[in-house]
Amino acid sequence: MSVPSSALPLPVQSRAPLAIVTLLFFMWGLLTALNDVLIPHLKALYTLSYLQAMLVQFCFFGAYFLVSLPAGRLIQRLGYQRGAVFGLVVAAAGCLLFLPAVSAGYALFLTAFFVLAAGITVLQVAANPYVAALGDPRTASSRLTLTQAFNSLGTAVAPALGVLILPAGGSGNVQGPYLALALALLALAGFFALARLPRIADEAVPATTSAVQVARTHPHLLWGVVAIFLYVGAEVSIGSLLINFMQEAAGLSAAAAAPYLSLYWGGAMVGRFVGVGLMRLMAPGRLLAVHAALAVALIAVGVTTYGAIAMWALLAVGLCNSIMFPTIFSMAVHRLGAQTAQGSGLLCMAIVGGALLPLVQGHAADVIGLQASFGVPALCYAGIAAYGWFNARLFD
Repeated sequence: MSVPSSALPLPVQSRAPLAIVTLLFFMWGLLTALNDVLIPHLKALYTLSYLQAMLVQFCFFGAYFLVSLPAGRLIQRLGYQRGAVFGLVVAAAGCLLFLPAVSAGYALFLTAFFVLAAGITVLQVAANPYVAALGDPRTASSRLTLTQAFNSLGTAVAPALGVLILPAGGSGNVQGPYLALALALLALAGFFALARLPRIADEAVPATTSAVQVARTHPHLLWGVVAIFLYVGAEVSIGSLLINFMQEAAGLSAAAAAPYLSLYWGGAMVGRFVGVGLMRLMAPGRLLAVHAALAVALIAVGVTTYGAIAMWALLAVGLCNSIMFPTIFSMAVHRLGAQTAQGSGLLCMAIVGGALLPLVQGHAADVIGLQASFGVPALCYAGIAAYGWFNARLFD
């Protein structure tokens, strides 16, 4: 089947479409990071246990697992641009559900989180492969790293927005910010619907195989799914227990430790901007292996020492996380062609690692102690290093 000239891959210098799609990365980073602000708010509002409060993350990350594969099929039908518009509308609907949830109760809040995450999942399935295909395949990792840096910028802005929700402690405070977010998402959907974004080659070729068959015939995709699962699980596990770690290992109070947590997440943003340049000097797979191996070394320092050294060693893991998601993703979808959307769906489904692996480390902390439990994310990073090393020649 011939591919129309309008569907040919874009040249590297096509920056306007990349700038437009980058807006999506910023927005879903903002929406995802707001969860960390709302969890303590809802816990206090509804007098929840910690387990009940963490249902927010289960509903949110559970959407990735349940929605990613259907989203891949949807993107295959609609194309990347219209798929992104659809995802924005669904995410806006999730934000609007926060308004009646204030009076309806916690169950509707959880439903709102699931719907919001479902929309974000569609955005991820559409936007990540679009960026990867938007130019030379050899520079796909650097493009994804750049856009992911703006995703991290969204996570940095989220706490400031959260201040609008928390101080007064009333549920009505939630309505204003989420109404504003819903309107912003709908406006962005309209902007995307009208934007003249070019199509990429694989949109012109219908898929003929299932996502599972795609993974079976492309081992680098299958192992990329495993690597994404490990990466998200490790990143979220460390972030979830860092304050407790700093209390135990460095003797800080919870109030004193909390501000340092922003350095862990902010390190990923800084590292992504730096990583764009590094990827032009080193093959993406080898750079991924180096970052993951360094993360293992830093965790080893953190679990075998105490005080400031242990604290800063674990905080520095945030810098190592910086290039991991975009590099794994671009390597995993490399040369999938018409099956890219299905591969993207599988990879986004693997984000469920952020819901499951923190439970594993939490159980380990109960059994063998908090510091020793960080061996769980260390093992995850070791697996990621192996993936990067053994797939380093993908772009050769």
